[in-house]
Amino acid sequence: MATLLLIDSSVFPEGGSASRSVTAAFRKAWEEQHPDGTVIHRDLAAEPLPHLDGVGTSAGFSDPATHTPEQQEAFALRVKLAEELEQADAIVIGAPMYNFTIPSTLKAWLDQVIIMGRTAGEQPSAKGTPVTVVASRGGSYAPGTPRESFEYVQNYLEAVLNGGLGLEVDFIVPELTMAPNNPAMAELIPLYETSRDKAHEDAAAKAKALVERLAA
Repeated sequence: MATLLLIDSSVFPEGGSASRSVTAAFRKAWEEQHPDGTVIHRDLAAEPLPHLDGVGTSAGFSDPATHTPEQQEAFALRVKLAEELEQADAIVIGAPMYNFTIPSTLKAWLDQVIIMGRTAGEQPSAKGTPVTVVASRGGSYAPGTPRESFEYVQNYLEAVLNGGLGLEVDFIVPELTMAPNNPAMAELIPLYETSRDKAHEDAAAKAKALVERLAA
């Protein structure tokens, strides 16, 4: 049975979150093809992970046989997250832009799950696993826009997910999500609606395409 790892990091619930609505559309399309499959859902807003500290970091670079009780506890969490990553046939991540970058809760997950010599390094243990990132943002940071140089979400996640973890990265980018709530952006509402609708269509299409690819 296929396993999907779903990571949500928006601070808002699905009804008020652009990224959650798209990851939910992806999950729905995935489950329609895999009704008996498994979905591992990490809601990082509802259940945030601890930020990586010196104890957890040192545990990742030392022999488990030498770990102190504190290192054992900290490293057990990192191993669990690594196993979830490794068990996944596909991954979808909701990564809204907050202050030009990813939510701190998502950064905490990345710091915990990146273990040199296992999930990262010369032979990443989840290498090649497809990951779809829903990179929603309130404005537009697309090439050619005034704020293009402030786009640190896709650039960073491409580097860490592909360059660090060896994953096969694809993006869905719902933008201008603040338009309905910001009078100064009222004229951009039609563009927002087009972007929103395309994001949902892309989510369903990409989920179905992955199912077909994995079944081949």
